[in-house]
Amino acid sequence: MKFIVSSSALLKQLSGINGVVTTNPVVPILENFLFEIKEGKLTITASDLQTSMMTEIDVEAKEDGNIAVPARILIDTLKNLPEQPVTFSIDHDTYSVEISSDNGRYKLAGENATDFPKIPTVSEATAVEMSTEVLSSAINNTIFATSNDELRPAMTGVYVNLSDTNTTFVATDGHRLIRYRRVDIASQDASNIIIPRKALNLLKSTLPAENVPVTLEFNNSNAYFKFGNIQMICRLIDERFPDYENVIPVDNNNDMTIDRVEFLSSLKRIAIYANKTTHQVRLKLTGSELQISAEDLDFSNEANERLSCEHEGEDIEIGFNAKFLVEMLNNISAKEVTLKFSAPNRAGLIVPNDTGDNEDILMLVMPVMLNNYV
Repeated sequence: MKFIVSSSALLKQLSGINGVVTTNPVVPILENFLFEIKEGKLTITASDLQTSMMTEIDVEAKEDGNIAVPARILIDTLKNLPEQPVTFSIDHDTYSVEISSDNGRYKLAGENATDFPKIPTVSEATAVEMSTEVLSSAINNTIFATSNDELRPAMTGVYVNLSDTNTTFVATDGHRLIRYRRVDIASQDASNIIIPRKALNLLKSTLPAENVPVTLEFNNSNAYFKFGNIQMICRLIDERFPDYENVIPVDNNNDMTIDRVEFLSSLKRIAIYANKTTHQVRLKLTGSELQISAEDLDFSNEANERLSCEHEGEDIEIGFNAKFLVEMLNNISAKEVTLKFSAPNRAGLIVPNDTGDNEDILMLVMPVMLNNYV
């Protein structure tokens, strides 16, 4: 089997799906890309058993065939080749792959394509369509709040709840919670799934800059994404997601509206002086003034700043993990945010003031106990 393809075009397609390939996989053949040629079209597959990605590229080929090609050595070779046509020659008796270019020849050991695990299909699926812009926004607004705790697998992914009026994306790690809602995505079949973080990270890095349609199909076990010439199928997390609505406090009698960039910049400065274990910062609201302070008793470090804000409600003092606040505010584009509090020992809410017409964002962060310093 032989085919000719542009080195840069092939590298671009391989780079899009290379994130799936892991080192030391459970099945050694998964260190390879699966190449399948049919009617002048090369389909490339990468898989780690949980997530698989496929892409297509046109090639010059006179016959159909398939081969498993080592991913890392192929990527490294193409990265160091200037743009030019390259010829792949495959010997199906020995599974050797020879790459010929203007610069020279490179021979690598492939494997039998029939040993590559079969990619699952999604049958009896629920389908919904959205744009890459919407999907990218949903991922960016939630993925950073997923948990790394493998003992709570439901929280290591993003929960997606589809209804006939909207779609809600939720992520939590037990310390903070993000609820991102879109009213421009809906499904007549009410359903919910939990998409793993790795699959979403792969989508995040692969989604094109231009706004194109994305088709999402899913059943009880797998989700299938398709956009452009890229396809991804991932195993869903089969766990019960926490009842997040009950965690969100509703009787918040303290509202503080503040410039997001000013607040974020101040937090970044004050956080330098916070305890390196708790990362605790203290927010003290008095009238229309916010005092942000931190202290590290172990090293006698302390800092405080004052910012003006709009405040409705009683004076309040509450502690938060600065890292969480900074990360959450970094993922908002709004000019102003409103923080809602009820009591120093209850969760605080961050609400962007000028979101898009079709989106609604709510961020919840748990407080940390205040140190007894003045």
